[in-house]
Amino acid sequence: MLALLRKANKMPCRLLAPLLLPSSSAALSITNFNATHSLTASHNHLHLPRLLGSRPKIGFWGSLRGMATKMPENISYLNQKEAAEVDEILMGPLGFSVDQLMELAGLSVAAAIAEVYKPSEYSRVLTICGPGNNGGDGLVAARHLYHFGYKPFICYPKRTAKPLYSGLVTQLESLSIPFLSLEDLPKDFSDSFDILVDAMFGFSFHGSPRPPFDDIIQRLVALKINGDTHQKSPAIICIDIPSGWHVEEGDLSGEGIKPDMLVSLTAPKLCAKRFSGSHHFLGGRFVPPSIRNKFNLQLPAYPGTSMCVRIGKPPKIDISSLRENYISPALLEEEVAADPFDQFQKWFDDAMSAGLKEPNAMALSTTGKDGKPSSRIVLLKGVDKDGFVWYTNYEGRKGQQLAENPHAALLFYWDDLNRQVRIEGPVQKVSDKESEQYFHSRPRGSQIGAIVSPQSTIIPGRQVLLDEYKRLEAKYSDGSVIPKPKHWGGYRLKPEKFEFWQGQKSRLHDRLRYIPETVDGTTVWRIERLAP
Repeated sequence: MLALLRKANKMPCRLLAPLLLPSSSAALSITNFNATHSLTASHNHLHLPRLLGSRPKIGFWGSLRGMATKMPENISYLNQKEAAEVDEILMGPLGFSVDQLMELAGLSVAAAIAEVYKPSEYSRVLTICGPGNNGGDGLVAARHLYHFGYKPFICYPKRTAKPLYSGLVTQLESLSIPFLSLEDLPKDFSDSFDILVDAMFGFSFHGSPRPPFDDIIQRLVALKINGDTHQKSPAIICIDIPSGWHVEEGDLSGEGIKPDMLVSLTAPKLCAKRFSGSHHFLGGRFVPPSIRNKFNLQLPAYPGTSMCVRIGKPPKIDISSLRENYISPALLEEEVAADPFDQFQKWFDDAMSAGLKEPNAMALSTTGKDGKPSSRIVLLKGVDKDGFVWYTNYEGRKGQQLAENPHAALLFYWDDLNRQVRIEGPVQKVSDKESEQYFHSRPRGSQIGAIVSPQSTIIPGRQVLLDEYKRLEAKYSDGSVIPKPKHWGGYRLKPEKFEFWQGQKSRLHDRLRYIPETVDGTTVWRIERLAP
């Protein structure tokens, strides 16, 4: 069994969109309750979403790209009695069932794990499940992690005979997820697993853990005591309460589990104030206003469609340690198109099919007569054999630089496909007719915006732009044609060089460059391979 675990290969992530169950918003007559416990917390940015890429990605896919979550000044913490009362209300007058709450909780845990731990680096996940609801949350989380591209294993030594739990086991077995007996578990978890999910005991647990969980807890504790600082140690994730901790007072002995991540459910419990790990998330996006009001809960807002939200500051990151090991098909000379325009169109179509946001976004680099380069992101608005077209203000900095030096470089970067395209060549303005036609195809608000903004010049404040926008909006409110400014129009870069880049393992990337040459009076493109 140990050999099987050690040989478990890391798998790429295939993230699926979550199925969100509706939460009740029915108004209830519940008297106000004043027992809350708060601690100041700061806001935090959630990771950006990654969709349909060939490289495994961090980041919950339901979040909005670039969205920041504003944390309330105080975060509420529940004691054991309050936590139990919340569950009673949810499953009583609010009409939730145990299996529904368990499904939402398990999905939240899996989503939080996917936010931080990439399946390309942390694929092997052992979920240790206790006999109660916390164990059920772990079983559900394991199922979702399987669908997110991880390789889950389950240790479930004290199974509950109820149909709900038996059904969860059947679901996992149908996915061929291994169930490990106590005898199968290695004494040292560090060689066999990348993530250890503690789903043994929840907030209702009292007393000291009994066999076999007491021994398992000690093995988790030993990982942090005996861990080799030169070797990656498995990440420990606890669901709602680190098993063995007091629900309100935390790790009383100081010798309990030291998790790397805590996923609080519904609202953090008081012991979470003692959590000192790197990642604290809140999950369980089903708390209706009636419960928030009754318990005076101050909780962070969930961004987008995400099922989890970070609490507190993100950990400090060593920038030098940030790296990706790309997983891509090889880019071979005999398989690419002979014409770089055709190859670009193929890759652009791939980016569109993958659902990437603004695949037409490109970095435009220009230099003026002073030789100092300047780059910015613009949007590609046309491409054919004559070149690549974008539109802008001719009087801005890039317009001034192109007037002095009519050569530029373009860079397309399609992160989720591990691809870049570099294009270089001379630039000239498109015809007035072409600019006029495109200008009037834009939304009227964008047309007015092009008139309002004296691009790259210093202005006293944003209100100046807004006031002028309102004035012009009123002026053209009758639907009359908005005239294109003379200083606004398009540019076309005619490529003299293309490079197609495909990320590969160990930084041995593929780079194919297209250079034009004349053969028998005809222009053809020579393909060269460049060292990465």
